[in-house]
Amino acid sequence: MNFLVTGGAGFIGSAVCRHLCANPAYRVTNLDKLTYAGNLASLRPIENAHNYSFAQADICDERAVLDLLRRHDIDIVMNLAAESHVDRSIDGPGAFIETNIVGTYKILNAALEYWRSLSDDRKSRFRFHHVSTDEVFGDLPFEGGMFVEETPYAPSSPYSASKAASDHLVRAWHETYGLPVVLSNCSNNYGPYHFPEKLIPLVILNALDEKPLPVYGAGANVRDWLFVEDHARALELVATKGHPGESYNVGGNSERTNLAVVETICDLLDARRPRARGRRYRELISFVTDRPGHDRRYAIDATKIGRELGWTPRENFDSGLARTVDWFLDNEWWWGPIREQRYAGERLGEARKVGA
Repeated sequence: MNFLVTGGAGFIGSAVCRHLCANPAYRVTNLDKLTYAGNLASLRPIENAHNYSFAQADICDERAVLDLLRRHDIDIVMNLAAESHVDRSIDGPGAFIETNIVGTYKILNAALEYWRSLSDDRKSRFRFHHVSTDEVFGDLPFEGGMFVEETPYAPSSPYSASKAASDHLVRAWHETYGLPVVLSNCSNNYGPYHFPEKLIPLVILNALDEKPLPVYGAGANVRDWLFVEDHARALELVATKGHPGESYNVGGNSERTNLAVVETICDLLDARRPRARGRRYRELISFVTDRPGHDRRYAIDATKIGRELGWTPRENFDSGLARTVDWFLDNEWWWGPIREQRYAGERLGEARKVGA
């Protein structure tokens, strides 16, 4: 089975490539533009694998995508190429419109042209898997409720709005043109190779550098956390066994407040790499002005993917976070150049509403 993974040099995409390449029956082509968050070092474990290849291209380049589909006889497209950081979308929404909306439109067109050229048997096996986020659903009250597949969309940020638009395009290409698509919406991922603009790696690395650990507002916002390798397993199941036209929510069943996440990281680091003179990492926590449009709570109901595809997470939050902290402690070769050359931990997303 031949896969085209777009955005495969990103955090989740690279985990998907590493996971798929472990199966010798799969051939994986990784398409990535290599923007600031794309990192070929994340593919080092498979870069010489017999069933892996890389192509630097932009999903907005429809002809380049179509050429790869044809050249590699692709059976399944897994579209993970996206701008994904909420704070960056506040500062510069244009890139999110271009990649997440226009890019999805372009790759859908390429996939449709390719699919129409296939034999009937291969048409029936082809899938276009679009990977999305729980943020398209907006937010939930603190006191309860969970996102299900039928939850109405209510995005709050330029990022989530662009992903919502891309989801609608994918569904439209299925309903209008018959393209066999599947969709998935995931909760917050974490784990190895996570670009350090996101909360968990940012806190780990700031702590190691003895820098403030920023927590928005009072740290009361709640997220459901999903270990990235569990997500990669779920995405393989959706892509290979999901029913065309269906969507599947993927969550870790691990809700935590942002403050609780930061405090747990601090406690793990206290045990693994203690600070000098008996100081605690929690002393570095710094409460900062909240970002605009900050959703209160996300929570995923992953019943459907468990019932229909047999997926459950293997890691709980405590075990997954411990593995993540240990990985960052052991792999400065990966994150050190990023902190030095690309992103040193500065605050993003402070834009305010006009007149505010």
